[in-house]
Amino acid sequence: MGAVATPVGPEPTGADPESCQEPVTPASRSSPAGRLDDARCSVQALLRGDSPVATAPPARRWLLVEQPGPWGRDALLESRFDRRVASRLAARARELGVRIQLVRRAGDRLADSGRRWGVADTTPGVETTWWSTRESDADLLDLPWDGSVGTPSTAPTYLVCTHGAHDACCAVRGRPLARALGAADVWETSHLGGDRFAANVVVLPWGFVYGQVPEGGGELLAAHAAGQVALPWLRGRAGLVPAAQAAQHHARTELGLLGVHDLPPRRVRALPAPAPGTDRFDVTLAAPDGDVTVTVESRLSAAAHRLTCAAPNPGHWRTWHPLALQVAAPA
Repeated sequence: MGAVATPVGPEPTGADPESCQEPVTPASRSSPAGRLDDARCSVQALLRGDSPVATAPPARRWLLVEQPGPWGRDALLESRFDRRVASRLAARARELGVRIQLVRRAGDRLADSGRRWGVADTTPGVETTWWSTRESDADLLDLPWDGSVGTPSTAPTYLVCTHGAHDACCAVRGRPLARALGAADVWETSHLGGDRFAANVVVLPWGFVYGQVPEGGGELLAAHAAGQVALPWLRGRAGLVPAAQAAQHHARTELGLLGVHDLPPRRVRALPAPAPGTDRFDVTLAAPDGDVTVTVESRLSAAAHRLTCAAPNPGHWRTWHPLALQVAAPA
């Protein structure tokens, strides 16, 4: 079968060299809610024009544990969750490859807690969240996390990172967003990663992770109500390797395929490295009219910066760049 190749040419003058998208200037982005000192990581990321593409975490399954009240930097160990249970629960989650998120309703008091918990599976074709309640925190050590317990739901659940003890940016920008969303199933959540992209949101059960979401979040809600992703703020889909996230993002941009089920990855193939510190991949995605293959390249950032407000030293990160897109020719 033949293919039609669409090369990606050199970046135009003024392009963000660390972006996997078209060049974006800070002024063209909607500033997230909240006032922060200019030295804060999320402010600096906006000023630099950091691209959040392909930064969603690797977990496919998520354990959601309702726990109102304050959270310390390590939310599970430094909250009102039973400390005698916390370390054992974390060990079970590591063994099963499940990511733990503490969740709470915005403004809830401890007495308001329904002691809810849920398991979300973002695996394509499975996407479901099962919700249940617990009598005690220790119940979570024995109850199955395979979907055999709880009420299944395929409706969007929005988790907004508000974990201020981990990074002030998350609280200052996340809490107003969580209150503003006003959707039926919005929760504050503990650390999601990518503090410099606050406000951060994950939409379950698909695992779409968003960053730098502006105040109000109306376009995010509208997109998911229509069964689509909100591409301007999409970091990636949890559970996919970064190369697949970057390829999906570029293909969505070029082909206009925004459905939450569009462009599932078929395979990721590593290509010979063109230079030290650079990785290159061919990613094949399934599309309505045939496979699409996207070539993407990963490079280390040229400069080092503080990636969180608490980082003791500057660090480098990987940036993603589309090189080509091939659409399978009709048979």
